[in-house]
This record gives sequence, C-alpha cells and structure tokens, in this order.
Amino acid sequence: MYFRPPYKGVDVETGGARPLYPAMLESPELRWAFIRKIYSILTMQMLLTVAVASIVVFVHPVHNFFATTSAGLGLYIFLIILPFIVLCPLYYYYRSHPVNLVLLGIFTLCISFAVGMTCAFTSGKVILESAILTCVVVISLTLYTFWAARRGHDFSFLGPFLFAGLMIIVVFALIQLFFPMGRIAYAIYGGIASLIFCGYIIYDTDNLIKRYSYDEYVWAAVSLYLDIINLFLSLLTLFRAVED
Repeated sequence: MYFRPPYKGVDVETGGARPLYPAMLESPELRWAFIRKIYSILTMQMLLTVAVASIVVFVHPVHNFFATTSAGLGLYIFLIILPFIVLCPLYYYYRSHPVNLVLLGIFTLCISFAVGMTCAFTSGKVILESAILTCVVVISLTLYTFWAARRGHDFSFLGPFLFAGLMIIVVFALIQLFFPMGRIAYAIYGGIASLIFCGYIIYDTDNLIKRYSYDEYVWAAVSLYLDIINLFLSLLTLFRAVED
C-alpha cells in the first residue's frame, strides 16, 4: 500500500502540479497535458458521433435507403464490418502521425453511422434516457477514478474480470442472434453489458492516469470512446426492451 505525504505548497520536482497518485515518478504536468489531449480527441469523437447519428436519424431518406434496399443493406453490412478492419492498421500505426488520426477518423465515422442506424429505429424517449444516463455515469465514474487514484487505489485487477464478462455477453449476443429468447433476455443482456462497460470506464481511466505512454494517445482515446459508445448502446437495449 502506498501512502501519500501531506501536500504543502508547490513541489519543484513535480513541475508545480499535484501528483495524480501516490509515488508518482513522472512529471504531473506532462501527464495532465497528456490527459487533456486524450479528452480533447474524445470530445471531437463524441461531437462527430452526435452529428453523424443525427443526420442518419433525422434525414429519413438516409436510413430508409439502408433499411429498405438491397444495395443499402449491403453497404450497411460493410460499414458495420469496416471498424473491425480499420482496427488492425490502427493497432500498428497508432503511434504514426498523421496516419493514426486519419484511421481514427474513419473508425469514428463508421461507429457513428452504426449508432445512428440503431437510434433511427428507437423511440426518442429511449434515446434521450440512454444519452442522459450515459453522460451522468461517464462523468461520475471519471471523477471517482481520479479521486480514487489520488488516494492510492489501483484498478488494474479489474482487467481479467472485465474481459471474462465481455466474452460472456458476446457469446450471449450470438445465442440471441440465432435463438431469440424474448425481451426479458434483452433486458438482462443490456443490464449486464451496462455494468461491464461501467467497469471498463474505470479501468481505462485508471490506465490513462497511470499506464499509457505519451505516444499512445490515439489508442487511449479509442478505448474510452468504445467504452462510452458501448455503454450507451447497452442502456439503449435495456430501455428499449423495457419499453416494448
């Protein structure tokens, strides 16, 4: 267990900023600059997602084309698969500027389109409830993780448990795809998935504070972005099942 000495004034060795966690060896100012960079990229991703999803939802010819035509359906399937394809080069070039930002933009656009198509066939009430709850949960868990890290708590132990939970909901989703079990099963899936991605927000925020290196800003942004989007979609599934 680490113990943080009482903070008195400005520490010259840390560059004038308060350490984010006990026994912090790197410069807090550099780490804070890195964190601000990540959240700036994440903010741009979320704004792009809202813009693209809004176009898909409110411009009816767009989602009607993808939902009612064979060409649109094929393009929709391609755009759903494309983010998984983009992740491969992004994994190898996430440190190469500006290639990493271009790939990140393509990845975000594809995910945004998928979110828009999901929302296009969901009631506005459910979308609003999911969006508000997602914002509240993300902000609360982020502030909690920073508070807990400063007091010496470490969340790296969550990694194996969260991965196991993720595998469970993936298998559950595949079972639901081939053997639908009704809205109660969808509600259970949405609730469990929401809890898992809440855990991932804490886990990835803790990694952002302590473990990501300064040239891994794109990969850190991707991790947090996927946590937020998946939490929103999980809540959407839960509320939609309850509403139905």
